Amino acid sequence: MALTEDTFISHLVELRDRLMRALIAILVAFAVIGFWPTYGVIYDFLALPLIQTLPAGSKMIATGVITPFLIPLKVGLMAAFMAVLPYVLYQAWAFVAPGLYSHEKKLVLPLVISSTLLFFVGVAFCYYFVFGQLFRFIAGFAPASITPAPDIEQYLSFVLTMFLAFGVAFEVPVAIIVLVRMGVVSIAQLREFRGYFVVCASIAAAVVTPPDVVSMLALLIPMCLLYEAGIIAASLMSKVKAPEDAAGKTANESSTSTALTPEQAAQEFAAVEKEQNSGGR
Repeated sequence: MALTEDTFISHLVELRDRLMRALIAILVAFAVIGFWPTYGVIYDFLALPLIQTLPAGSKMIATGVITPFLIPLKVGLMAAFMAVLPYVLYQAWAFVAPGLYSHEKKLVLPLVISSTLLFFVGVAFCYYFVFGQLFRFIAGFAPASITPAPDIEQYLSFVLTMFLAFGVAFEVPVAIIVLVRMGVVSIAQLREFRGYFVVCASIAAAVVTPPDVVSMLALLIPMCLLYEAGIIAASLMSKVKAPEDAAGKTANESSTSTALTPEQAAQEFAAVEKEQNSGGR
């Protein structure tokens, strides 16, 4: 019982250390970004897809008293998190690594790199494709008597939510590969679960996206395609791993077959002892 408690506490300490390292990295990146007046440039870049769909001369507004102060902080934290994302993901995988086998630990670096790239691809897909289509779709429903004036704080919250949703959604292939390599699910089970995944992905897309069909389909379709890509990648990796497992199994069987039972060892020992006694005579 004491050993179990010590192990649990050591895991909590390890988790705390990993979270502190990730937080310190984000704060350091935030401080570095703060030396340059880039907050306004970053926000202007984020607001560009919406500004392009507004009537000529329209601008965004700040309705809160401290909104002009909070917005640069939020933008800076978002930029800092994106800058140190590979290090944050590495800390997450390093926390899980002690519970993995040696051949599974070799996947940590490739998974960190692929997770980072897929997250950035999801964010870029959301910014360059989804936002343009979504804002043009919404602007088409605005009556001519209404002048849109979006609030910058609400818009930034919307952008961060969409970035996070698409970034996490694009991690589906990585999650599938990890589950298959750890033996949690098989390729056949993933194929059977395909219909359930489509339903779950539809619900998730409807919850995290605005109430319009454009953004929902823009998240649902890539998730379904990435699910199929994850199954294909896991199948290819399983085929590469199969010869290694077969070789290891053959080696174990050969070592087992050459090993002597206690009775055989006793018989051989008696025969050797008999030969030595006859030779001495």
